[in-house]
Amino acid sequence: MLGFKNRRREKIRNRLFPPEWIETIEKNVPIYRRLPPADQKELHGHILVFLAEKNFEGCDGLELSDEIKVTIAAQACILLLHRKTDYYPGLFSILVYPGAFIAKGYVELAPGFYTETRQVHLGESWKHGSLILSWDDVRANASDIHDGHNVVLHEFAHQLDSEDGRANGAPPLPHRSMYVAWARILGRDFLRLRHDAEQGLPTVLDQYGATNPAEFFAVATECFFEKPVQLRSRHPELYENLKLYFQQDPALFAPEEEIE
Repeated sequence: MLGFKNRRREKIRNRLFPPEWIETIEKNVPIYRRLPPADQKELHGHILVFLAEKNFEGCDGLELSDEIKVTIAAQACILLLHRKTDYYPGLFSILVYPGAFIAKGYVELAPGFYTETRQVHLGESWKHGSLILSWDDVRANASDIHDGHNVVLHEFAHQLDSEDGRANGAPPLPHRSMYVAWARILGRDFLRLRHDAEQGLPTVLDQYGATNPAEFFAVATECFFEKPVQLRSRHPELYENLKLYFQQDPALFAPEEEIE
């Protein structure tokens, strides 16, 4: 069964990539222009498989288009470059709203007592089944490659984190030997971010990452791809661990004005 799936995916990856999709990616996903030609070609293959296997649904009256699907898929698949991948195996549907959406939640007031909350979200990732995105924020985040905010990278990092069934900031790593360093370095930098956020100090990482280890990994992933030089400068060991995990070194391809 696995061999059949791999052969099917290989056939899909070798299909002609529509030129209009390249135009869409170049326009909507500036990070794509930083990639070497070989990475761009690999990304095309991943996008073809991703779009063949995942179901997109427009919500709140949003009419889906190739632009929406390709823009989201391109960013999601950047996280898969250079690595063995099963293309987010727990994910089946991507729900896209025109803008920010209201999500229900629950807060525990006391042991056994909960109250329902309603919060405005830009994206939401579930451990199994679905991922939700705001199209307005997908476009806005992707177009500004320097702000360190990217809702697609963030939510798909949560998907990677959950592939072992636990969202704890430690995705399945390629080598068992990596887990000790991962726990030490990400744990240390998570506490550092929490301290700096509490003290009101400036941080290169979005302070939302101080919420918990799962959010820290998602925020660190955004920063790794959008502000790689700054992250490498201020959190060198964190950068090296993310480089080992993603098998990419985005600081190598950062514009000259970003290099310190």
